[in-house]
Amino acid sequence: MFRVPSLPILLLPVFSLAFASCAVSEPAPAPIGNGGGGARIQLSKAEASQIGRKIWQNECGGTVEGLTSWNKGEYFASLGIGHFIWYVKGNDGPFEESFPPLLRFLRDKGVKVPGWLLETPDCPWRTREEFVAARDTPRMRELRGFLQATIPVQTEFILHRLQRALPTMLASVPAGERRLVEQRFYAVGQTPTGVYALMDYINFKGEGTKASERYKGQGWGMLQVLQEMRGKPTGAAASREFAAAADRVLTRRVANAPKNESQWLPGWKNRARTYVP
Repeated sequence: MFRVPSLPILLLPVFSLAFASCAVSEPAPAPIGNGGGGARIQLSKAEASQIGRKIWQNECGGTVEGLTSWNKGEYFASLGIGHFIWYVKGNDGPFEESFPPLLRFLRDKGVKVPGWLLETPDCPWRTREEFVAARDTPRMRELRGFLQATIPVQTEFILHRLQRALPTMLASVPAGERRLVEQRFYAVGQTPTGVYALMDYINFKGEGTKASERYKGQGWGMLQVLQEMRGKPTGAAASREFAAAADRVLTRRVANAPKNESQWLPGWKNRARTYVP
């Protein structure tokens, strides 16, 4: 059995430009605020579980088999509810590798990680064909079981990434744009649906701050979605505008892509529509 800690409280570091804390707890959720004195994302355990299930559905179809995937046409494994990327040695790509950081997070949270995962910094399956052929091997079955057992903490990992995202995004834009980006971020996060949208998109397309994640100089991460939003909507309207902006940004990515990515766009648009309350 894998030992997974309970998920009553999640305490995260203080950031001067973002949240003072981010909690998953039993009480009713408090909204995100942008004041400096204790603003937080607070989700009940039920809300955190629901968001985790939605992300699992988005990435894996909600199946255990989908927790260990390697998509056709890609050169990396996609693992866990967030399809966290794991590169083969010597074949790193432009997208942020997220599976090794997940393993470190799990270990630091007290989860017992299979020893071979801690001793294997790179994906041990060198090609998709190798990965698919190994589907029913003891090691792959152990990996799926481990990922299934740690779904609540994987959700926590995504929430942790979101909590760290705002300072990174603000540091990458001109000073004159920071206030508007910050306001829109907090506006989207005022409702549980908005928190889900932020968590899902940060896991789905990242922060948008890496220079390598650009086509024709234009990114597709959360920062670009926040910049694409129109006006200063609040409440449910903020989630709707975030969804519309995500649709526009993803459409632009496909138009700018050096290779044909049009097969992904309908699914991406459907995903963005789940952000609408």
